[in-house]
Amino acid sequence: MKKIVLLRHGQSLWNKENKFTGWTDVILTPEGLQEAKKAAILLRENNFNFDYCFTSYLSRAIDTLNIVLKGLNQEYLPVEKSWRLNEKHYGVLQGLNKAETAEKYGAKQVQIWRRSFDIAPAPLDEEDPRNPALDPMYRKIPKELLPRTESLKDAINRALPYWQENIFPKLKDNDNLLIVAHGNSLRGIIKHLKNISNDDIVNLNLPTAVPYVFEFDDNLKLVKDYFLGNQDEIKKLMADIANQVSKK
Repeated sequence: MKKIVLLRHGQSLWNKENKFTGWTDVILTPEGLQEAKKAAILLRENNFNFDYCFTSYLSRAIDTLNIVLKGLNQEYLPVEKSWRLNEKHYGVLQGLNKAETAEKYGAKQVQIWRRSFDIAPAPLDEEDPRNPALDPMYRKIPKELLPRTESLKDAINRALPYWQENIFPKLKDNDNLLIVAHGNSLRGIIKHLKNISNDDIVNLNLPTAVPYVFEFDDNLKLVKDYFLGNQDEIKKLMADIANQVSKK
């Protein structure tokens, strides 16, 4: 049985502060570091030995991956990084508190920005310092490809070709792949794998640093998927994410 594990990064500073993060490069909190260590323990207890790893350009995902690999004694593994696995870009909302934004614009509007499939927040101005085209991290990427805002649909359209062309083909010659990325880029992969509708995918909330396992047969057909860990705790974590708009 071949397996791909999807892992959202551990809690970041702006996760804790309930801010829209997007492409802002925010570090892990102490809690996030511990979440990553816990993920490594779960994977080790379930005898995961990975062959190849993927992550985004953002340090919260890279640091989570490094902690997991250290906990598994698999730091030698090859790692491929891609900006296409970055989080959804939240445009002018990046850095704003979700609950305070809901008070200003209404909870319904903020929920549309957060979770609608094809409605994006207002874009950053080109000269805005948050524009990734001005960030040296993305200097080798054509500016026309770099977003100044995204809907979930946009983020999926960015990540999915990378999945289809770079990640999934690796499963043919490898048994276990690990992808450490972000809530929305991973949601796009899950939507594709499980054939989830546009309406239903917006209700999927991925908790931080909880391994999500997908098992495939030798023909690379999906057989089953499941989260590792206490299922009641995972449900509570999912509910907490859904309620972020009301939390200060």
